[in-house]
Amino acid sequence: MNNTTIFSIPELDCPSEEKLIRKQLQSMPEISSIDFNFMAQEVTITHTFNDHQPLLKAIQSIGMQASVKTTDSSPKIVAVQSTPWWLLAISGVLALSAEITGLFLGYEQSFAVIALAIAAIGLSGKGTLMKGVTALRTMTLNIHFLMMIAITGAMFIGEWPEAAMVTVLFALAERIESYSLDKARLAIKNLMAITPATATVRNGDSWQTMPVNEIQVGATIRVKPGERIPLDGKLTAGQSSVNQAPITGESLPVEKQIGDTVYAGSINERGSFEFTVTALPTDTLIAKIIRAVQQAQAERAPTQRFVDQFSKYYTPIMVVFAILVATIPSLAFGLPFYPWISKALVLLVIACPCALVISTPVTVVSGLAAAAKQGILIKGGSYLEQGHKLKAIALDKTGTLTQGKPIVTRLIPMNGQTEEQVLHLAASLDSHSEHPVAGAIVCAWQQAYPDKPLLPITQFVAMTGRGVAGFIDDIRYYVGNHQLAEDNRICNAELEELLAQLEQAGNTTIVVSTDSAVLGVLAVADTVRTHSLEAVQALHQLGIKTIMITGDNAITAQAIAKEVNIDEVRANLLPTDKLSTINTLLEQHHRVGMVGDGMNDAPALAKATIGFAMGKGTDTALETADVALIDDNLMKLPLFIRLSQRTATVLKQNISLSIAIKVIFFGLALAGLSTLWMAVFADMGASLIVVANGLRLLRFR
Repeated sequence: MNNTTIFSIPELDCPSEEKLIRKQLQSMPEISSIDFNFMAQEVTITHTFNDHQPLLKAIQSIGMQASVKTTDSSPKIVAVQSTPWWLLAISGVLALSAEITGLFLGYEQSFAVIALAIAAIGLSGKGTLMKGVTALRTMTLNIHFLMMIAITGAMFIGEWPEAAMVTVLFALAERIESYSLDKARLAIKNLMAITPATATVRNGDSWQTMPVNEIQVGATIRVKPGERIPLDGKLTAGQSSVNQAPITGESLPVEKQIGDTVYAGSINERGSFEFTVTALPTDTLIAKIIRAVQQAQAERAPTQRFVDQFSKYYTPIMVVFAILVATIPSLAFGLPFYPWISKALVLLVIACPCALVISTPVTVVSGLAAAAKQGILIKGGSYLEQGHKLKAIALDKTGTLTQGKPIVTRLIPMNGQTEEQVLHLAASLDSHSEHPVAGAIVCAWQQAYPDKPLLPITQFVAMTGRGVAGFIDDIRYYVGNHQLAEDNRICNAELEELLAQLEQAGNTTIVVSTDSAVLGVLAVADTVRTHSLEAVQALHQLGIKTIMITGDNAITAQAIAKEVNIDEVRANLLPTDKLSTINTLLEQHHRVGMVGDGMNDAPALAKATIGFAMGKGTDTALETADVALIDDNLMKLPLFIRLSQRTATVLKQNISLSIAIKVIFFGLALAGLSTLWMAVFADMGASLIVVANGLRLLRFR
């Protein structure tokens, strides 16, 4: 039986460590797969061992710290034992002194120069040389192996000051690079620190402070002004203004009243309130965000897969080429040995593809973290990379472009009735129905007349697909659709014209009547979301075609589409029809997004190039989709596209820069114009530049 074990390895910063671990483990037949996550500093191993001890010993045998990550353990930033800053400063002074002394004496093999150089190498190069020896022992071509050869080679040919300077520069660059990468990791791991460890919980008639991990679903929690909300839940008492920016990216506080949802990690701005817990700590929205982003880190994006394959062949080829440069000119053409071995050492340093390889995960993870801070949950780097390539986006209507909650938009009394009388009759009858339209009518009455009770109903009857009926004071009343009015033969030309006008505007019409007369008409509609029009316009500006796909009728769909400026409408669609529509759109546009919120959208979400789920939609939609818009704000859709564009640009910049620096110093090395320490400075400098460039995405707004 296959087992999966995740190891936390604080030294895991670069492909150098990956090569070393792969080399050590690949000979074990019990291992079926090894997956690396540089940003999380984790290695996931699938194996058939009964326990993890053989794997742990194998990793530790190559000088790496390793610990098993359990499912309930929280990732932590582990301090890697890198060279202290003060020691690097002393080493730098010694290396520079060796360089100056050599120039002053005109002889780099003097005792003073060698002593200063050895001291600098000993203080700053111990870790590099030890890792180089481990790489040599396992015959692994990584940067530490190459640097060990470069340093010892420089000493062998008498370039003591250069050997010292190379050692110090490499140690300094590794120290800075480790610090820079930790910034990218902290962008994700800081999400874990925003939920409090304890909460104030009701215990009978009193309140007590409890650890969040011990609180169960259904418990009542009290939150005071300025406190962070510890768990997800529903407000049961009080009201407040809540800052949800850490969760949804909303810039302004959101007013919360009884019945509203609150999220763990958000901040109570003012007013105390109580809420009932609806999710355990492992199931809160912030926990799901952290889990999804961590999983997304481990998935290699297309560019990263390309770079990994490229470096797999590039480094060995460069090493072979360096050997040929060191030997062929002297052996075949009788040229002096010294200058060519020096050029070969420079080429060995250039051969390391660290800048190229590390640039992609840093950039992608920075993009994922920036998206999470804006309330966009992306489940993999590949979706972040592909986002800007979308040519068309299909959007569901109900719950996506609209609120998904019908409201009464118009009330027209007839035959001497008042608005209050018509709404009172309709709400009294519909209070016995579970239909969403009936709920909207009852809600309208409760909001308009909260202190007035509904009328008692006798002999209530629900007529499926048409409406309801019942007796009030021995008079039979009907509340139903256009078809029920037709069946009761109470329609006339005036009523038909009114109903047609309301329906053309996208309303569902409800007729309140007796057996012989129409008492009034109510128009109920699902209102458009605040940002729908703005979001659709932003998508058009990005060159993306928009298509509404909905199960609603064509008249309502066309009315909503006109209001939000949708390009194309496809109505009366079943879930299978939505899937077929996505297939057709993929044939036409090749890359198509789909936005939905319901279970009936799940097949289409799965089929689309990228599926987007509204954050408050069904669990099925959220699980199926590739991207979740946490706060149901459609403006996050064009924001995602723009972030994808920026990410793609930064990736191209980093790859181009990494390759350009390699090519330039490759030429300089062959021309004899590049020294060893210059090559180290350029190689590690390139790594720092691409890391810093990738981290710029964390500031994306």
